[in-house]
Amino acid sequence: MLIRDVRPWGGQRSDVEVADGRIAAVRPHDPAVTPAPDTVEGRGRLLFPSFSDVHVHLDSTRIGLPFRPHTGAPGVWAMMLNDRENWRDAEVPLPERVAGTLERMIANGTTRVRSYAQVDVDCRLERLDAVLAAKERFAGHADVDVIAFPQAGILREPGSADVLEAALRSGAAVVGGIDPCSLDRDPKGHLDIVFGLAEKYGVEVDIHLHEPGHLGVFSTDLVIERVRALDMRGKVTLSHAYGLGSVSEAVSRRLIDTFAELDIAMATVAPSVDGQLSLADLTTAGVRVGLGEDGQRDYWSPYGNCDLLDRTWQLAFTHGFRRDDLIEMALAVATTGGASIMSHDVPRLMGIADRPGVGVGDRADLLLVDGETPTSAVMDRGKDRTVLHDGVVVADGLSVVSR
Repeated sequence: MLIRDVRPWGGQRSDVEVADGRIAAVRPHDPAVTPAPDTVEGRGRLLFPSFSDVHVHLDSTRIGLPFRPHTGAPGVWAMMLNDRENWRDAEVPLPERVAGTLERMIANGTTRVRSYAQVDVDCRLERLDAVLAAKERFAGHADVDVIAFPQAGILREPGSADVLEAALRSGAAVVGGIDPCSLDRDPKGHLDIVFGLAEKYGVEVDIHLHEPGHLGVFSTDLVIERVRALDMRGKVTLSHAYGLGSVSEAVSRRLIDTFAELDIAMATVAPSVDGQLSLADLTTAGVRVGLGEDGQRDYWSPYGNCDLLDRTWQLAFTHGFRRDDLIEMALAVATTGGASIMSHDVPRLMGIADRPGVGVGDRADLLLVDGETPTSAVMDRGKDRTVLHDGVVVADGLSVVSR
């Protein structure tokens, strides 16, 4: 396949040759070459790696359904109870909602997805099964990892740990945890279960961390202890963790250096909060950082529209980025940053200026989108998009292509 007349990361107009699912050559665009039948016409569009959404809750989506007023109360436990009370009563069955949301994400340019699936004593594996079914349905369009996620905690409701383990036996690729101190109020017991299951089933760990300031740092240090003791370098992600930069500059520096040393990744949803670790400092240190949309217009929040380019704009905006290099860094986090969390075949970003993913040898998971420059693409969020996964066009014009 030839992708003709594109501008990789906003550079010169180029023709990109794809073979066996990878980029085989990048040459200056030659307008005299007669296009072959399998040529993808770039028409001068920008070429980026496709998006990687590494923090999304497909199992609670209401994308495509009528808008409903938000009914949740503040706090993780209250929001979870609101979701539990309402998700079964949606206008469309859950498997259809999940598949439709994943399809829309692919159409907008996301070909790598890490989705949570809530597992607890109430829903058991019903929500997990819906996400696994969508993963299978779109296996030719996107890579999907499913996280068995104990949204209600592990110790608050008897039997939760058994359901969590059953989810791993059923095909979940990652074991989740959440707020070991503030939700379960037993950080050692909570993390012992999470890391014990990870070790038993050979899976990675993803910890939701909403805890503020010193409490969040305390829980993080307990995670760090287990990563060292179990030699789980490169197998743990902290999601949210937006209070870790609020204690002191010295604590922030220590955490960033430790994350880089132990290859502990971070996933952000670009919240508008103070106290986050510096995105520039994280990428400069070589910490794997990815972006996600979190909920998709669900029972937790009316936000989310399946378009990670929108969330990239939010990432740049909430960090106060104005310089082009910083906005492009946000785009790199949203594309190859997340990809490096899902697969260590993808190198982690190394600094503000790193723009990987569209060179010879890179996997041909690619996005063509209209725009003058990478920064303008983030600002304007154009809709003239073509999406490739493993070197095959899987979406064009915001519609998924059958495979």
